[in-house]
Amino acid sequence: MMTKATQIADQSQSDKFKQAARELEADEDEARWDDRLRKVAKAKPKPEKQNVG
Repeated sequence: MMTKATQIADQSQSDKFKQAARELEADEDEARWDDRLRKVAKAKPKPEKQNVG
């Protein structure tokens, strides 16, 4: 019988990441990811105030 620690030690780094994402209920839908990324990419930075003096 394998303990959880033994199972984690036997997983690759990418498998560990995928498992953690599933436990956190991350969304694996690529289309939804692209939609969210577009919203972030569209956001314009606030104009910086220029210091006079």
